[in-house]
Amino acid sequence: MPQSLSKVILHIVFSTKNREPWLDSHVRPRMHAYLATICRDVGAEVVRVGGVGDHVHIVTTLPRTVSQAELVERIKKVSSKWIKTLDARSRGFFWQRGYGAFSVSPNQIEAVLQYVEAQEEHHRTRTFQEEYCELLRKHGVDFDERYVWD
Repeated sequence: MPQSLSKVILHIVFSTKNREPWLDSHVRPRMHAYLATICRDVGAEVVRVGGVGDHVHIVTTLPRTVSQAELVERIKKVSSKWIKTLDARSRGFFWQRGYGAFSVSPNQIEAVLQYVEAQEEHHRTRTFQEEYCELLRKHGVDFDERYVWD
């Protein structure tokens, strides 16, 4: 086959360190737009970015020339540097060390996009920790909760 073709859709989730609410209503739209820009810069097709004050959800394609770990590392590293330039208070910003990445079937993309879009409503009754553990269980990821949080 002369061509390498790929369409891998990921739902990436990670929080701020210690789930601190750094992403207030003023910085959140800018952060979401910046995360989308980082994805596009590495060749990913961004479908949606959402979240609330303490975490983000990114639905994007995985470029065939970049590993999942490289993509997430770049997203977190570049966005962390960017937010620290906004003001003196933001210099203490950090993302959590880990992340969750889940495959999205094309026939489930609309449901995932609606889920990401409804984050503010969703988190009126559920914490990030509850949501994240539920996502891990739903996707069949074995985990020990003692090692999930930093």
